[in-house]
Parts: sequence; C-alpha cells; structure tokens
Amino acid sequence: MLEIKPIEEKDVYHLWKIGFSKADMEWTKWNGPYFEDYEVYTFETFQKELSFYKNTDYCWGIYVDDTLIGALFRHWEYQKTRWLEIGIVIYDENYWNGGYGTEALRLWIPKTFKDFPEIEHIGLTTWSGNKRMMRASEKLGLLQEACIRKVRYWQGVYYDSVKYGVLRDEWDTI
Repeated sequence: MLEIKPIEEKDVYHLWKIGFSKADMEWTKWNGPYFEDYEVYTFETFQKELSFYKNTDYCWGIYVDDTLIGALFRHWEYQKTRWLEIGIVIYDENYWNGGYGTEALRLWIPKTFKDFPEIEHIGLTTWSGNKRMMRASEKLGLLQEACIRKVRYWQGVYYDSVKYGVLRDEWDTI
C-alpha cells in the first residue's frame, strides 16, 4: 500500500542510504540537468545539511508498505504571485515503472491545493530526457504548458525543459 506522509526520524538513515550514500546513484541520472551538484554525504553530514527532509510541509516521504522509497517536494517559484511548483524523486529504483510515482503525485496534488488555498495553479517542471516523469504528468491530467527547446545540456546532449501544470478547478474534475 502506498502512502505519503512526513519523513519520520526513524527513516532518515534509510533515506540517506537509498539517496545520498554513494556516487553514481541511478536516480541522479534522471534528475539530469537540474542537480548536477549532487554530492555523496556521510550520514552525519546528511543529517545536518539536509534537514529539510524532516518535519516540513515542503517535503514528504513516499512509503510503500511502510518502507520509504522516495520524496515529494513543493517550493515557491515566486511566492508573491502564488506560483508553486511540485516535484518527486523515487530514490529506490526497485520501485520504478510500477506506478508509484504517479500514485504519489495523485495524492500530493490535492494535498497541496488543500494546504495552500490561495493558489490556483500547481506546476511541475521536468526535462525531455525523463520520459517517465512526462508520462506520469500526462496520466494525471496535467497539461503541457511550455516546452523550452534545447535549454538543458546534459552529458553532451541538448534536451528540452518541459513544464506541466494543473488549475485547481481542472483538478477537481479529473
């Protein structure tokens, strides 16, 4: 069973292990041009420097049968204009291609609208090299709102930046 919830203290070590404990983790290849500053952390450093994973409304864990497999994020692109973006990472590749990311977003989007009653739009930005993220966005009914061509240069190849979004009243009818 999949659920989303705040990341519990007891799961921080597991999060570090599946997400930040060694170089060349598979998930970082799909974050591609966004986070090329990925670092390997000792557990002690991870606890100190990446505390935003714990006890925050801007990052929740994705759990399958009580096992943490990934995280959901939300951040203000520009708070004054109420422009909020969401994101997701499934760190544990054993859970890729099983619909877990789509289902987690299906829960995160209405929670985000509920938590931020002042917003009318939720955005999600990815890149054309991440076909799974594009497919999940489309399955959920998010509309492709922009495609900025060849602005993500990653490992010798140009990719597009692809922006998806949904309005509150659209989500209510999906």
